[in-house]
Amino acid sequence: MGQRDDGGPTISDEEWARFSEQVGREAAQAPKEPSARARMVTERLRREDEERTRAARRGPFGRRRGRAAVPHEPPGWRTGPEWQERTARGRAKRRLKAGVAVVFIAGLALVAVRPELVIDRMTGKAGAREEAAKAAPLPAESVRPTAAPPDVYPDRPTLKEPFRGSPALQWADGAAGIEVPEAESVGGAPQEEIADALAKAKQFLVAANLDPAVLRGERPTSALALLDPRDDRTPGEVAVSYDRPSAEHDPLTLFTRYDPAELRPVGDVVKVRGRMWVETGAEPGQASVKADYTFVYPFVKVTGNQEDVARTIVRRELTFTVFDPSRWQRTQGKLWLFHYRPDISNTTCDRGDGYLHPSFFSDLAGANGPEPSGSPVDPYDRTKTIGELPQEGCLLASRT
Repeated sequence: MGQRDDGGPTISDEEWARFSEQVGREAAQAPKEPSARARMVTERLRREDEERTRAARRGPFGRRRGRAAVPHEPPGWRTGPEWQERTARGRAKRRLKAGVAVVFIAGLALVAVRPELVIDRMTGKAGAREEAAKAAPLPAESVRPTAAPPDVYPDRPTLKEPFRGSPALQWADGAAGIEVPEAESVGGAPQEEIADALAKAKQFLVAANLDPAVLRGERPTSALALLDPRDDRTPGEVAVSYDRPSAEHDPLTLFTRYDPAELRPVGDVVKVRGRMWVETGAEPGQASVKADYTFVYPFVKVTGNQEDVARTIVRRELTFTVFDPSRWQRTQGKLWLFHYRPDISNTTCDRGDGYLHPSFFSDLAGANGPEPSGSPVDPYDRTKTIGELPQEGCLLASRT
């Protein structure tokens, strides 16, 4: 180390540079005194916080409230704009409430338009309806039933479900419900003759009760072509009934018909249930092919309430005689219609024009003819023959 002129130690340039850097660093780390404006703002905020704290402790009548005042401080720059978060949360809550309100109003409107949706759930009808819709189809009827079909929930039919509330919901559709039994020789009539008669009996039933043209009122040409021309009785009666229909000569005794100007079928399904069997005939060399079937037709009016569905139930009993060709004269491959009888439910009793005229729910009482009388008859009850049912008067159907 060198010495000054007065004898003190001298400082080299390198030591002086290191000293200057150290002083600079310490000066940078030393706390800076806040500006006058910053001190004023801090003091003002402190006084305001103290004043609010004292006011909260005093309360409106000088008593202390249980909730302390929250210091008033500006939001930190890292926390973001608090008012925007509150606004966003408010908008989300308002949208949620609006959505709930819309759903609630829509529910009220649906109940007002279709109150049955709620009523059906409360009364159990909806459950009964679902069980009926899921029920398996009934097996073919092989013998006469010993009991009527059980009661189902009394439900009105609709355009989408025309057989709702009816035992026919479990019945077969159309011609599938007419099953032909296995043929055997009976009463001296050969097996092949009986087999042919059974097959043609089904064709006749289909043509007379399921053919859309015949249902619309056209002449039953196909059905009549199946009958033996040696028997001029049936074709003659049919011709009179179609040309001049009346109560005495009614086409409905053998064929099902509706007036297209009045009615329109709902869908293209007719429910069918019944059976066909063979018995010994009245004379040697004869057998009787017997048929007993019930047909259920849903309709709506062409004019008026287009959603009011009504069902008409037509039951028919027919007997065809089969002959041993070695003993009796008849036309090969043709049917001999020996006997037929109808029973029709839900149609007027006094029109006599050869058409079905069902009553609808929207009809006024008595609008479609005389009021029914007597004990109600279940048109789905097949435990008795038609001949065992009441025959006089206009009877009331217990259900359709």
